[in-house]
Amino acid sequence: MATPDFRKIGFIGLGAMGKHMVEHLANKLPDESRIYIYDVSSPPIEELARRYPRKVIPSTSSQDVAENATVILSMVPEGKHVEAVYLNPETGIAATAPESLRNKLLIDCSTIDIATSLAVKAHITTHHPTTTFYDAPVSGGTLGAKAGTIAFFLGCAKTDPNLPRIAELLRLMGSKVIPCGGATSGLSAKLCNNYLSGLIAIASSEALNMGIRAGLDPRVLSDVISAGTAANAICADYNPCPGVVDKAPSSRGYEGGFKVQLMKKDFGLAVELARGVGARLVLADVGLETYEAAAGDPECRDRDSRVVYRFLGGDEGWRERFT
Repeated sequence: MATPDFRKIGFIGLGAMGKHMVEHLANKLPDESRIYIYDVSSPPIEELARRYPRKVIPSTSSQDVAENATVILSMVPEGKHVEAVYLNPETGIAATAPESLRNKLLIDCSTIDIATSLAVKAHITTHHPTTTFYDAPVSGGTLGAKAGTIAFFLGCAKTDPNLPRIAELLRLMGSKVIPCGGATSGLSAKLCNNYLSGLIAIASSEALNMGIRAGLDPRVLSDVISAGTAANAICADYNPCPGVVDKAPSSRGYEGGFKVQLMKKDFGLAVELARGVGARLVLADVGLETYEAAAGDPECRDRDSRVVYRFLGGDEGWRERFT
């Protein structure tokens, strides 16, 4: 097994989470390391290159990143974007000459459909047999990406010889790396997690609004939930009710966090996964309908997914009643 070498890292996708992940790499990698970055949008490239002029190197395409870096990470919104990053015949990673891609590691941190991830892996394996592709979706949202506390769900076995090297790199950006099994096992784990997280956000929103209307201060009710059998990270860290948790997106007009459109996408992918494996879901239809409607509501769109509290008619002016 090769000794970890992080002198030439590539990162494709500088959105709300990817940008923070690159910041952690730039702050923690040795001075001699170089990070080759690319995004379809120029401003984040320019900003990172300006802030880290010696360490961050702008690139012109995904292929350009792959030609220079030995480990390449990607973090883009949907399967079609992953397909473009890796398989575009002119600008994608797979367009790189075989000798330039030899023995490199490709790590996709996007949350996408299983079929696309398998197609990318199959293409890489067939045309670049010495190069290895892994799925490694993350959990923790924008707040976790900024704090460096996200968890990586890695699609590889605990016995994979590349695991120590990959885990060491990923821990520079997050707090936990969990090898989940074989190819796409990381994606399956992430979809299961987001299905549950999405349902918890809906249920928490309903419970909080119900409690407020019954005369309960949502701060007190949230303490009750945290102390009881319904304790969950959504109420504790991302409370859907504005003003209960200061750092939660809800307390900042639902700005930042995990956009409701992305929750709609992930929830739909989870439902698709369940159908594919024959798993019965009794809450799936109403959950998906809720996020589809919220994502299309102008008062909710482009806001953190816990804005489902607003969509469900949650009381956002509760402070006037509880002083």
